[in-house]
Parts: sequence; structure tokens; C-alpha cells
Amino acid sequence: QVQLVESGGGLVQAGGSLKLSCAASGRTFSRYRMGWFRQAPGKEREFVGFISWSGSSTYYPDSVKGRFYISRDNAKNTVYLQMNSLKPEDTAVYYCAAYLRGGSYLESSNYDAWGQGTQVTVSS
Repeated sequence: QVQLVESGGGLVQAGGSLKLSCAASGRTFSRYRMGWFRQAPGKEREFVGFISWSGSSTYYPDSVKGRFYISRDNAKNTVYLQMNSLKPEDTAVYYCAAYLRGGSYLESSNYDAWGQGTQVTVSS
């Protein structure tokens, strides 16, 4: 089992940038594919990004494509989410999660371990 802790959230003006980190501990972190999700008040949890175990493949929804970038450093047991050109609609609690084999990476139910989340607030 892997344990995840997000950090790096905060308050930022529209158009600004933030870089979130997800520190992992566990025996087999490097074998886990990882995802980022976000959840705003009154809304369902939304897929933000996915990265393969090696970091060579990434996937993003249209809502963040071209603005958000996911990366990982397995030697440091850390996954990152670089967020650029932030918009007020990006305001949410952001979570990293470890993906289980099988099922769509778009669905949060297919992820096993979750971090506690970090708040990102984008003001206009």
C-alpha cells in the first residue's frame, strides 16, 4: 500500500502558476501509475491528469490540456502537477491518487490510495 501527501496549494491570482507535489511512501511506488483529481464545492470529483509508471506517457482532459503538466520523479517518490495560466474555475481541492490495474484511469473509483488534498484558490 502507498501513502500520499499533497502540498503546494495556496491562493493565486488568475493567470498565475502553482506547482503541486505529491510525496509518496510505500514499497512499490514506482510501479503505480498516478493520477490527479480535483473537487470543487458542490461538484463531483474531476479527472485532471494521469501519468504512467515510467513518466513517459501523460493524459489530460480538455479543461486543463496545454495549461497543466504532470510529471514524476521515482527516485524521489514524488509526483508533480504544474499548473499554469490558472483560472477561477480551477479553484478546488486537488488530490493525487495511485491507480489500480484494470479499469479506466478517468474514473476515481479505480484508484486505491488517495492523499488528503491541497486547496487551490484562484482569484479574479
